[in-house]
Amino acid sequence: MATVEADEQAAGRSVPLAWRGGFGRLWGAAVVSRFGDALRGAALPLLAVSLTDSAVLVALVTACGFLPWLLFGLLGGAIADRVDQRRAMWAVDAARGVLMAAFAVAVWLGHASIGLLLALAFALTTLQTLFDNAATALLPSVVPGEALSRANARLMTGQEVMGRFVGAPLVPVALGLGIAMPYIADAVTYFAAAALVASLGGGARAPRREPRAPGRTIRRDMGEGIKVLWRDRLLRALCVSTTLCNIGIGALIATLVLHITGWLGAGDGGYAAVITAYGIGSVTGGLVAARVAERLGRAPTIMVCGLVQIAALLALGTIRTLPAAVAALGVFGFAGIIWNVTEVTMMQQRSPAEMLGRVSAAFRTLSIAGSPLGALLGGVIAAAWGLNTPALAAAVLFAGGLVALVPGIRAPIN
Repeated sequence: MATVEADEQAAGRSVPLAWRGGFGRLWGAAVVSRFGDALRGAALPLLAVSLTDSAVLVALVTACGFLPWLLFGLLGGAIADRVDQRRAMWAVDAARGVLMAAFAVAVWLGHASIGLLLALAFALTTLQTLFDNAATALLPSVVPGEALSRANARLMTGQEVMGRFVGAPLVPVALGLGIAMPYIADAVTYFAAAALVASLGGGARAPRREPRAPGRTIRRDMGEGIKVLWRDRLLRALCVSTTLCNIGIGALIATLVLHITGWLGAGDGGYAAVITAYGIGSVTGGLVAARVAERLGRAPTIMVCGLVQIAALLALGTIRTLPAAVAALGVFGFAGIIWNVTEVTMMQQRSPAEMLGRVSAAFRTLSIAGSPLGALLGGVIAAAWGLNTPALAAAVLFAGGLVALVPGIRAPIN
């Protein structure tokens, strides 16, 4: 009997991806928006610290990047499957542009407050729940199914380059032009992204939807997305695996600065070096992600990447030198983006087209919940057993994630 592993191996072959047309505009929208987000993301914590001395309130700014997913993630997926996804995306970006422009004016006039900052962060992420699920569902209608892996890889790589190596380094320049400049730039990028998505017109092939039964509720739609995710053994195993890994990543990220500056004693320069190595590894991984999946098959690629990340985490937590940490984070980023590209592609290909928004929402909501939980766990572990132990705990969680993935990979094809 054929297995999911064999099926994913056969599905791994891709075709050339054309930049012209819908995908090029979607890519441009994603990249330009990521540039603005990088400016805002780096500037907001600095603004928060200037507005309050409360560590709790500053931490809440980060929490607002997770909480709406837990509250509204499933709702965003259900709405994405009910509406025209292209229109939803450009409308959301236009709304986010208006919010950012209004916030920029408040900052420029000196009327910004920590309460306004928290409200902005919460509103932007709430809108993102609809945008991201709609984007995931729209992409398969813009590119051929065999090109999905390459499309996802190019999207993620472009966003990584623009955010980490272009946007973030320009924050000091933007702030030098004025305290409101990062937020003005972010508003402009939202409007530009909205225009690019709107320009798709009717070219995107919307998935066929059955006529909606009278009285059908959003709640029922959300429940169906969860059911589809749970009934597909591979997607269910992948979701559980990703959630466990995200707990580990949350623990690592929350304590990484302490690990590098404290346990390694490498200072701020050392921390900058490992973050840069992670970015370079991620970009490099994105460039080869599709080819790796083609050669190994999608499910085996996930397993190999998980093993590589475990090895990198063990090296990070046991070898007390900066070069080892730089190499470990570079390898970790390289394997991580290949995992992400492959995971999203598998979800897009295995989910019913008319339910992809809801399945994506269920997957994202469950997996994203692991990050804040991991951040709290990392702090507790570091305080109790040492600053290097969150990396080791993350390795254990990744190992558990791979064990959870095995039954799904070996499941027979339905």
